[in-house]
Amino acid sequence: MDVGVDGKILLVTGGTQGVGRAIALEAARSGADGVMISGRNARRGAEAAAEIEELGAEAGFVEAALEDAEAPAAIFQATLDRFGRVDVVVNAAALTDRASVIDVDPDFFDRMFAVNTRAPLMLMQELIRHLREREAPGAVVNILSVNVHGGTPELAIYAGSKAALAVMTKNAAYTHRFDRVRCNGILLGWADTPGERDMQANKLGLGEDWLAKAEAGMPWGRLIKPEDVARLAIFLASDASIPMTGALIDQQQDYTLGVRD
Repeated sequence: MDVGVDGKILLVTGGTQGVGRAIALEAARSGADGVMISGRNARRGAEAAAEIEELGAEAGFVEAALEDAEAPAAIFQATLDRFGRVDVVVNAAALTDRASVIDVDPDFFDRMFAVNTRAPLMLMQELIRHLREREAPGAVVNILSVNVHGGTPELAIYAGSKAALAVMTKNAAYTHRFDRVRCNGILLGWADTPGERDMQANKLGLGEDWLAKAEAGMPWGRLIKPEDVARLAIFLASDASIPMTGALIDQQQDYTLGVRD
């Protein structure tokens, strides 16, 4: 089976680190003509873009904060300006801050939904409009969370923001199936990313040994790695997954929905 994105132009949000960066690099390894990444940190963006180009794909970086309502349109236009077209959008950027139903405040709620729901939705909109104008097929891959199934108490608002995007992923898949725009999502489990390392070790105060303890309890002896997610994302972005659309895939190892000790 040929799983590649040969000749495609991809836009990957959150592409400066973690899952987004791994997806961008895997796209370059998998034959992409060009990869545009977005993120907040210009230094990391330049480094990631250089890595992409070392792998043989053209690269671009746009600095953006996704809570800004104008950011999605600006990111998409920057990609068009750089490459002339877009074939795939991967929404990998997200906030994972903690808040429960009982203690969330309006500012936290609005910021979480702005980044995790509104921004990816607007980028989906930009891509679908663009592909319809071109009369070309394309794909959206949304990096979601296994927490859309309910979430732990402290992840209630995060889970809600991802669950909303999950519904929109399925809705867009159905609505635009005859436009040949495929929309799929990955419901990601516990992953070892720079953001998660900072959250667990520093913000939650679990110390530097949290990862070893967490991985000791996993069936495969490790957390999910960004490269694991990247391989699945590229499959969903590639023609190898046609005609699959509207799928929400659990990428998780330590429980199955409906079955827990």
